Amino acid sequence: MPEGDTVWRTARKLHTALAGWTLTRSELRVPRFATADLTGREVLDVTARGKHLLTRIEGGLTLHSHLRMDGSWRVFPGGGCRLGGPNHQIRAVLGNTGHTAVGYRLPVLELLRTRDEEKAVGHLGPDLLGPDWDPDAAVRNLLADPARPIGEALLDQRNLAGIGNVYKSELAFLAGVTPWLPVGDLPPDLPERLVATARRLLETNKETFDRRTTPGGSVGGRGGDRRENPLRPGEQRLFVYGRRGHPCLRCGTAIRRAGRDDRVSYWCPGCQSGPAD
Repeated sequence: MPEGDTVWRTARKLHTALAGWTLTRSELRVPRFATADLTGREVLDVTARGKHLLTRIEGGLTLHSHLRMDGSWRVFPGGGCRLGGPNHQIRAVLGNTGHTAVGYRLPVLELLRTRDEEKAVGHLGPDLLGPDWDPDAAVRNLLADPARPIGEALLDQRNLAGIGNVYKSELAFLAGVTPWLPVGDLPPDLPERLVATARRLLETNKETFDRRTTPGGSVGGRGGDRRENPLRPGEQRLFVYGRRGHPCLRCGTAIRRAGRDDRVSYWCPGCQSGPAD
């Protein structure tokens, strides 16, 4: 699930492989930019902005990509022609003499002027993992629409950038409220605590592939859908997300799931107060 921590880690991987190198291979396999040739230009920087990736290239150009649900970037050693993964899923190839970066299933891929980056990411709120992080602004943004469900407000990247379904569900659990509780019904100090917890969780997890919101080593029970919960009991890294039918790690109540597609939520009816979907 590409959320802010995953995108931050992807940006660092791409920056390490590409920044400071001159491109010897450039392919943008989308109709609008298929004829663009970036070879001979130096990659200056790769930066994450919320869930967006900005690859800045010599000559005032930026390659903007977004992973959404299924997109990914992989880095391969060497600058040869062999690429990993299904060829028909490749949307971008950026190579130098040391590494080749390949973008798969990228739903958003566009080449723009670096001076125009704000057109792509200017709508975003403070980035939980960025230099523009401003917790006070994030709290004000969340409180701007008191009737809005807190889960929906957390997912809105205009409020604060970097939260997806995993962190939305985990943050609501840690706050003791369901994702459908209106923002205006939250206890007065809760928005500030939610924002601080979100920042702490993403900072903690940005360096690791094994995302964790539990303190560590929490023992889960039997039952539930093993396809959604592949970890063995005793290895639970998340409190509720992906644990439908399993007992809550705190109270033992069966975890529930609601929604579908890109708006799924998990919660514990025993630990979280507020309306259910």
